[in-house]
Amino acid sequence: MSPSRPFILRPVATSLLMVAIFLVGAVAFTQLPVSALPQVDYPTIQVLTYYPGASPDVVATTVTAPLERQFGQMPGLNQMTSSSAAGTSVIVLQFTLSLNIDVAEEEVQASINAAQSLLPANLPAPPVYSKTNPADAPVLTLAVTSKSMPLSQVEDLVDTRLSPKIAQLNGVGLVTISGGHKPAVRIQANPTRAIAHRADRCQRQCGKGKFRRPPPGFPD
Repeated sequence: MSPSRPFILRPVATSLLMVAIFLVGAVAFTQLPVSALPQVDYPTIQVLTYYPGASPDVVATTVTAPLERQFGQMPGLNQMTSSSAAGTSVIVLQFTLSLNIDVAEEEVQASINAAQSLLPANLPAPPVYSKTNPADAPVLTLAVTSKSMPLSQVEDLVDTRLSPKIAQLNGVGLVTISGGHKPAVRIQANPTRAIAHRADRCQRQCGKGKFRRPPPGFPD
């Protein structure tokens, strides 16, 4: 006997059964849980480069731009954003969900190695990359204060001792430090005296027979 024979012989019961299945499906659809922020692990990597003393324009042209050209050639790259500030370059790379984050890390490291010759030679350290998730928010914020030490020493203590220990804990993805005070020296030169000093130095070198070509921008 054909399986469809009972439904053909009872058209009313078949219609009622189909209506019942439709109603159950409609009610079940409205009860499905929907998350506004689903737990999705986006393969995202942040590349951080420090160039102390450089202005935002210098950082953008000498650090951020060469790295962006290298990162733009990586397969699987979905989105790239960057920001250049005084002495700091931050590039965020977001890859497709199908790409393994470990494979993305290898590609980022290879691109950084390829861009080393294009970066300034006086960088204090090569670019550093870390895995991040744009959907994550800081789960713990710690404040460190001291009544006996200045803020610069407190920041140095947190950066060299406390931060590495926290980064080694299980489940910790990223540790950032903010609100510190880094020591700096500002030098304001007198252009007139600087030119005169360079002229005197050039005359002394010429008198010793050590004539060299003037540097760029030196007045004739």
